[in-house]
Amino acid sequence: MFIQTETTPNPATLKFLPGEIVLESGTADFPDMQAGAKSPLARRIFAVDGVTGVFLGRDFVTVTKADDHPWDHLKPSILGAIMEHFQSGAPAIEGVAEQSGHASHDGPDTEIVTQIKELLDTRVRPAVAQDGGDITFHGFDRGIVYLHMQGACAGCPSSTLTLKMGIENLLRHYIPEVVEVRPVA
Repeated sequence: MFIQTETTPNPATLKFLPGEIVLESGTADFPDMQAGAKSPLARRIFAVDGVTGVFLGRDFVTVTKADDHPWDHLKPSILGAIMEHFQSGAPAIEGVAEQSGHASHDGPDTEIVTQIKELLDTRVRPAVAQDGGDITFHGFDRGIVYLHMQGACAGCPSSTLTLKMGIENLLRHYIPEVVEVRPVA
């Protein structure tokens, strides 16, 4: 098994490409070891000292590290953990369907919310996945779109620029009712 790695815009995050499907659909974000308890893959990666976050996509794993642990020391152990997982035949997540993406919000989707989700799914999320992350819809209220950033996007130095100059401009161009985009934790 050959696992490729790619840098991301977030220096604390690396993207690992195992050459196999990680999740059949959706994504899974494990911002800490406790959240990763339901994932055999995340548990193996969190066992590496210095790992602070694991994000699973369709064909990649994004790992976030503590600032005081250099990649040169972590990368071989993470590669080993990923390889062990795929050789074990265990599922990426036990007993739980993968997350579909967008968070549920109060009430049915309006036409505007449907348009926002469609633009996110077709224009934004594929591009963000290339960088090892995901952005999901969290709500729309009084012209403000609330988005949740995951994986490499969470804590990325350029995430504010991505939200304001990229996603906000895109949504405002196609949906005049959108006046601002804000992140949610």
